[in-house]
Amino acid sequence: MNDLRLSDPRPAADASPQPAPRIAAAAVDVVKTYGRGEAAVRALDSASVAIPAGDFTAVMGPSGSGKSTLVHALAGLDGIDSGRVLIGDTDLSTLTERERTLLRRERLGFVFQAFNLVPALTAAENIALPLTLAGTKPDPAWMNELVHMLGLQARLGHRPAQLSGGQQQRVAVGRALIARPELVFADEPTGNLDSRAGAALLTFLRDATRRLGQTIVMVTHDPVAAAYADRVVFLADGRVVDELPEPTAETVLARMARLDEPAPTTAGA
Repeated sequence: MNDLRLSDPRPAADASPQPAPRIAAAAVDVVKTYGRGEAAVRALDSASVAIPAGDFTAVMGPSGSGKSTLVHALAGLDGIDSGRVLIGDTDLSTLTERERTLLRRERLGFVFQAFNLVPALTAAENIALPLTLAGTKPDPAWMNELVHMLGLQARLGHRPAQLSGGQQQRVAVGRALIARPELVFADEPTGNLDSRAGAALLTFLRDATRRLGQTIVMVTHDPVAAAYADRVVFLADGRVVDELPEPTAETVLARMARLDEPAPTTAGA
């Protein structure tokens, strides 16, 4: 997938033209190289992808395929060598480092495999932390709705050490959503959770897109986790090579198996 395709311009013969989806973020022909000379590694090789607003998108690929690098580029966490990265209509390449920092704080949310909670703060204080750092307070109605959706009503006064792993990750998700970001990036968010807590977290992320209209991009290596998403984007060798709508664990696993197959050799070479 080398070109950015937002929609098929050719409507079916018996259907009215459908409007192109609203795009929350996009990468266009992005190149990112680490190192120099013989040690240089091209993590992204003209990678292009569009992230529809209000969708739950999973990003998958073999180890070293560039999936985390792509998401870090989309989130403005890493610079790129060439191409364009857009958050809405904002081209990140035109921003200063300070402007990118403000964009991440004001328009994006992040959930990582490590929960990254502040040990001295309660669950409620950890959830509100992005707004506290910005000098504001959470809207009480939104905080209450978020806490109830996350099932944390009885845990708000507890500090991270008093919470289970699943509860800590739900606090981290609440922190990512409290400022009502345009986009939430989740990097292997279930990696430190058991299967039950992981399933509960993924169900919440899926529900957040349906009930709240939240846009979520998740990096994962797990076909079961990817099956919670609206679609899966596959990377190989630094390029976006395929997309799978309405994934199931079986269809994701089958597509990943094809990505892992060795390239065919040319006869007579």
